[in-house]
Amino acid sequence: MTFDLLTIFGFFASTLIGISLGLIGGGGSILTVPVLVYLFGVDPVMATAYSLFIVGLSSLFGAFPKYKQGLIDLKTAVVFGIPSILAVFFTRKVLVPAIPNTLFEIFGLTVTKALAMMILFAILMVAASISMIRDKKQESIETKEPRIFNYPMILLEGMVVGVLTGLVGAGGGFLIIPALVMLSKLPMKQAVGTSLLIIAAKSLIGFTGDVLTQADSMDWTLLTVVTLLAVVGIFVGNQLSKKIDGGALKKGFGWFVLIMGMYIIIKELAFSGAASH
Repeated sequence: MTFDLLTIFGFFASTLIGISLGLIGGGGSILTVPVLVYLFGVDPVMATAYSLFIVGLSSLFGAFPKYKQGLIDLKTAVVFGIPSILAVFFTRKVLVPAIPNTLFEIFGLTVTKALAMMILFAILMVAASISMIRDKKQESIETKEPRIFNYPMILLEGMVVGVLTGLVGAGGGFLIIPALVMLSKLPMKQAVGTSLLIIAAKSLIGFTGDVLTQADSMDWTLLTVVTLLAVVGIFVGNQLSKKIDGGALKKGFGWFVLIMGMYIIIKELAFSGAASH
């Protein structure tokens, strides 16, 4: 691991991943793959594997204080988490290795596995940013009605989120939190805490799928350093969340993620298009 300016900036960005996770209960994972690819020079496919470990361990540390505060619904975590965990493990162990390195050509552009994963990731970033910017005041959904689980939809959403997590290495909190609020009728704060536990479980178990297939080619030093910085960031973010308005911060972060997502789409397509000629 060389220490140039990009790497130092990468260490700083790694802390920001944790800070954003601690501040707004999600969103940080959406930065992990771009940080690994553009600042540390990690191959995009390997970056999605590293991201699962970094996001999973950071979320686990973030879930501890939430559990102590009674903000994690274990029943919901199990119902949503099991199909999600199975889907992400299958995706990393079977689906991702089975994807060919070159997928197809279109308008003179060779679409590789790495390019497809970065574009899919960027599209997910844009979707996540819109979810953050819109701020639908989900707290108002809290009711005193008896909770009725929509099991088929929860299981289906768990599987979909698991496959997406496996493909792009993001935690998927922006998909999980609305699902928990709408399908499990969880209060917003409890949905955030429960989503952290689900993200931790499915990301770490998904990562074992990669360890079984490519442990020898992983840079464990880089992975350990970035993870430790993200975990430190979680604790900093938790402290800052007591002093900073989460709503305004989430919206600002959403705009930042939107710009990043658009930048990645343009950069990857332009760079790959130039390389194809």
